[in-house]
Amino acid sequence: MSTERKPAIALGIDLGTSGVRAALLSRDGNLVDIASYPFSGAAAARSPASWWSGTKSCLAELAARNTFASLEGVAVDGTSGTVVAIDPRGKPIGDAMMYNEPCPDHTIVERIDMEAPADSPARGATSALARAVYLSRQPGVHAIVHQADWILMSLGLASATSDENNALKTGYDLAAECWPDWLEACGMDIAFLPVVKRAGSPLSMTTEMGRALGLPPNCRYFAGTTDGCASFLATGASTVGDGVTALGSTLVLKLACARPINAAGFGIYSHRILDFWLAGGASNSGGTVIRKFFDDDQLKSMTPKLRPDVSTGFSYYPLATQGERFPVSDPSYPPRLAPRPADDVTFFQAILEGITSIEKSGYDRLAELGGPKLLSVRTVGGGATNPAWTRMRQSTLAVPFCKARSAEASVGTASLVLAGKDRWL
Repeated sequence: MSTERKPAIALGIDLGTSGVRAALLSRDGNLVDIASYPFSGAAAARSPASWWSGTKSCLAELAARNTFASLEGVAVDGTSGTVVAIDPRGKPIGDAMMYNEPCPDHTIVERIDMEAPADSPARGATSALARAVYLSRQPGVHAIVHQADWILMSLGLASATSDENNALKTGYDLAAECWPDWLEACGMDIAFLPVVKRAGSPLSMTTEMGRALGLPPNCRYFAGTTDGCASFLATGASTVGDGVTALGSTLVLKLACARPINAAGFGIYSHRILDFWLAGGASNSGGTVIRKFFDDDQLKSMTPKLRPDVSTGFSYYPLATQGERFPVSDPSYPPRLAPRPADDVTFFQAILEGITSIEKSGYDRLAELGGPKLLSVRTVGGGATNPAWTRMRQSTLAVPFCKARSAEASVGTASLVLAGKDRWL
């Protein structure tokens, strides 16, 4: 947090899997303050009432420590593909269907697979479009909105409005900038879906409802984004060739591109953000594999003993179970973690080397499919704090490693407001 408290210009609200976070940024993009509200469990994470409680709590906490009088914009990010049905008053009809929740009606998924374009991110077992179709069939439904859309409406935005990033997995056509006709053939009444704007575009001035929550009259609502896109923006990456690697339970790569890359067979699709496209993929490798073999105490004791400049000579493909999504797409792809050396430190290092190799293969795959050459990397997630692993990755990727400005998605969403103000106002 900045030691010099500057006027807050942008407010970003992040609806993540574990809770709500809200950040205030100054005009120069520096963090003014941040607040958080953890969900009590999985049931709360899917409850719109909990989302709203968390949002109000964060706003109240920030308002107690700062003035909102200088705020010029607010935007919201949410988990990609989380949808909720609402009635004519904007009230949720039941719980949301979450981003990773399969549609209970397999015939809807099958219909989408028949009608949707082959490279559409609306396809698949966990299709956001399938969830939207399923929810739209409930009695009393007036509209289907995404998580971020509903929070914006709760903050006072007068009508259901989404952004391209959240709408992508629901079937939105980025090229034509509209909901395509083939959605109707899938059983989705387009009239139920929100208006869609580009991420970061201004929507309206704050309403009476927003002002009751402390937002000033000269503040605007801005179209938000997904939590993944917001996390990328938070790092400070913004130039074509900038990559962001998330070393969490899984390995996730995102790359700023000059044009979209879509390869559904590899789980790759592209979001448009301001003046660039964001393409990426998620491997099943990552921290989950490490945790399968070692606990926190073991990792802490072994990390100083790693020799990142001396290869173990093993060629692992670390997976916790069978199956890979990216950069290899094969549901039966086998883990490769043998032979296991007697020394645990060597085994640990060999796993890290294997994940690093997958990271390089992932960026290479994006380049093969038309993406730019990787020019820099910023890293987020727990693995970013391991200095020995960082040295392995620097040697393998052979590009500059830049410090991430922030790992907070709420900071990325607030920075989208700042960029949107400069671009559209």
